[in-house]
Formats: sequence, structure tokens, C-alpha cells
Amino acid sequence: MSDAAGIKVVLVHGFLDTGWVFRRMKLRLERQGAVCLVPRLRPNDGRGGLVALAENLKRDIDTAFGPSAKIRIVAFSMGGLVSRHYLQVLGGAGRCEKLFTISSPHHGTATARMYPSKGARDMRPGSIFLRRLHATEETLREVQLVSYHTPMDLMILPATSSVWPRALNLDFPVLLHPLMLSDEDVLSDVERRVMR
Repeated sequence: MSDAAGIKVVLVHGFLDTGWVFRRMKLRLERQGAVCLVPRLRPNDGRGGLVALAENLKRDIDTAFGPSAKIRIVAFSMGGLVSRHYLQVLGGAGRCEKLFTISSPHHGTATARMYPSKGARDMRPGSIFLRRLHATEETLREVQLVSYHTPMDLMILPATSSVWPRALNLDFPVLLHPLMLSDEDVLSDVERRVMR
């Protein structure tokens, strides 16, 4: 078992997903001794907005791990934005050691214009929600940040929206957006960085 046994990891799913998308990653991390929480973002189409999902995320984390235990977050797609709001606006940055975003639209995505929910509007380029995240990034100064992306992403348009200047950006040539969570190279890299 790893010397890092017992670290608390929160796995935050994306738009129209459930925690099931993290099944492989969760198993790998738990084998290393991590304690994983996989919150369920409801409704997963974000119809109540990403702020509401972030508030629910905070509640789930506090319920599972208490209000102050150190955590590490791995977030996919929309989950990265929800996690950032939790960290940057709702005070979570003070307890978070590391944030890993995977194919998250840090600068928005044009595909969000195809869905009418409030959460989708929050993910449109130039939205008030995204501007607020940009304005509050300094709260993450003590958090280790890594952003994974693929140049072939057809859900995050342009794919460069997953490039986050504040983070360490890692490019993996994965064919499709959802395959980022099953690609062996991505999984191995996330596992290594989360557990060290």
C-alpha cells in the first residue's frame, strides 16, 4: 500500500454524466489506499446552473470528510468548472491540495450553445460565470493545478479551451472527449500525480 494511503480524493463528473465514468480511476486510486468520494451532481444537465452544483458539491464534501480535512480533486469536463467555483468562490481552496481537470472548458465551449440549460449557458464563452472564475483565480495560489486536454476534443470547442494558463497543461492525443477517462496514459499519469 502507498505511503499516501488515506488521502481523500473527490471525483467530480461532467455534463450529462454520473460518477460511473470514474469507475476505473476510482478502483485504481483505492488500490493505492485513497479514500474516494464520487458526488452525484444533480441535475446533471446543470439546469439549475453551475453555482448550484458547486454548492451541492461543497455540501457532499463536508458531509463525507468534514469541513476542513485536506482533499484532492479530479474533475472531468463540466465538473472542472463546478470544482473551480467550489474552490474559488465557496472557500474550498483552503482545504484543497491539488486540482486535476480533465477536458474542462476553462474558457467555455461553443457546444454549450446547443443546450438550453442554465448550466450550459454558464459554459458558453464569455459567460458571467466564467468571467467570475477568471477574476478569482488568485485564490488557487496554494493549490497544485494540472489540466489534461486532447487536441482532438469535439465537445470542447475550440479544444484549446481546456488549456489553462495557471495550471500545468498536459496534452494527450486521445480521439474522443469521453475517452480521456479510459485512456491508459491519462489514467496512469493522474494516478501518479494524485498519490504522490
